[in-house]
Amino acid sequence: MTELPNMPQGTVLVIDDEPQITEIIDTFLTSSGYEVHASNVAAEGLNLAKQLKPDVILLDIMMPDVDGYSLCNDLKNDNDTAGIPVVFLTGKDRNDDMGRSFKVGGDMFIKKPFSCERLLEILNIILLSTKH
Repeated sequence: MTELPNMPQGTVLVIDDEPQITEIIDTFLTSSGYEVHASNVAAEGLNLAKQLKPDVILLDIMMPDVDGYSLCNDLKNDNDTAGIPVVFLTGKDRNDDMGRSFKVGGDMFIKKPFSCERLLEILNIILLSTKH
């Protein structure tokens, strides 16, 4: 069996107003070799994205301060963060929600609840496609 290197697989920023979601994702992705940062507030998440320039942003749609669509739009219109892939995590699953997420610049759409293994698979696909 090949050992995984101790180096992170990539840097992930999780922006979700539910602390239990960010904790689960943080624990799982950290144990899978990712460097994870999290915010439960949209404005703080935007600032972290600009500071950290993560490889991927996991973004909730429904947040109390700013919705994920607006935040994604802000990220995609900022030169510092425009190229960072955004994966929407949401309990919403209507077709118009999915369409809107892509319209504002989202790269993927994952419906909650989701398996951590599926999330890891999607992150690996995104990171492989952006590094080539």
